[in-house]
Amino acid sequence: MRLLHTSDWHLGRAFHRVSMLGAQAEFIGHLVTTVRERAVDAVVVSGDVYDRAVPPLAAVELFDDALHRLADLGVPTVMISGNHDSARRLGVGAGLIGRAGVHLRTEPAACGTPVVLPDAYGDVAFYGLPYLEPALVKDEFGVEKAGHETVLAAAMDRVRADLATRARGTRSVVLAHAFVTGGEASDSERDITVGGVAAVPAGVFDGVDYTALGHLHGSQTITERVRYSGSPLPYSFSEADHRKSMWLVDLDAEGAVTAERVDCPVPRALARIRGTLEELLADPRLVHQEEAWVEATLTDPVRPAEPMARLTERFPHTLSLVFDPERAPDDPDVSYARRLAGRSDQEIAEDFVAHVRGAGPDEREQAVLRDAFDTVRADEAVREVAR
Repeated sequence: MRLLHTSDWHLGRAFHRVSMLGAQAEFIGHLVTTVRERAVDAVVVSGDVYDRAVPPLAAVELFDDALHRLADLGVPTVMISGNHDSARRLGVGAGLIGRAGVHLRTEPAACGTPVVLPDAYGDVAFYGLPYLEPALVKDEFGVEKAGHETVLAAAMDRVRADLATRARGTRSVVLAHAFVTGGEASDSERDITVGGVAAVPAGVFDGVDYTALGHLHGSQTITERVRYSGSPLPYSFSEADHRKSMWLVDLDAEGAVTAERVDCPVPRALARIRGTLEELLADPRLVHQEEAWVEATLTDPVRPAEPMARLTERFPHTLSLVFDPERAPDDPDVSYARRLAGRSDQEIAEDFVAHVRGAGPDEREQAVLRDAFDTVRADEAVREVAR
């Protein structure tokens, strides 16, 4: 069986205020063409179909167009909700849409109920594990500790239990939306840390033939059987070096996996350039960046006059301007944002405690801070679902 694995469409998202809707529509067309020309047997979409719980109308219309085009191909599609989606909204009409061959899996309780698709060698069971917010699903899975590993492990126990009841030789595919250990994050994924931990070990998915992951925006191979497709388009300049693609996966009669990357259309190249304003305006090596979307980091010791206006004369698609004067890290004039770069909310809070009283929090106080951040995240998730 030949699968096309994609995820993280983020329909409705802009890139530094530039609408990506046209590029997203071009990607949907490319997806449909790939399915038709490469004899794909099933499409899997591993979450974050939309960019937010209540997407704009234009994004909903594009999704509707995608559903119709996939259904018209007569090729089954299995799709799960991600942490950016409203699972309840995405799942509306799932039963009816499923009759057209587009199978939406948004209910945590249905993790152990697969979509079963046959091929010449038997059945392939597709298990959809939507994004599992630990605080919201721990009761469903009967776990005491609300953590990503515990709820995913419980969900996978249901998958393996169902698989054990099926005919010998039944192959299996799991769709999941999670941060798996060994994956490389970018700046454009929403933080899903719970209890100080965001990642789960790849071993959670042992026992199935292929795990199609979503959440991280870079295409990655965690193991030969566990892969991220990545997002089809860039959503931050941290993705400038990404090669945007989908996985074309062949699952043979014995469940062995071979995979090929299929490149996605590139609406415009990304470029990150750094130097003083005069250096950037004069450097002949930057000629290839003149038509790219540009993030410019200026290192001038004093902020120059009208930097954006001057930059856009050479780089008309400059979208982001960062000021980072060359200073020693301990220089008191180093910006607050620069001092906090790369630090988690937990680390920032602990540093604040140390600054105020002269000593950092002890283990008990660290746990209190973790619980506070987890409670806020869970409350935000509940409110987003209820919107």
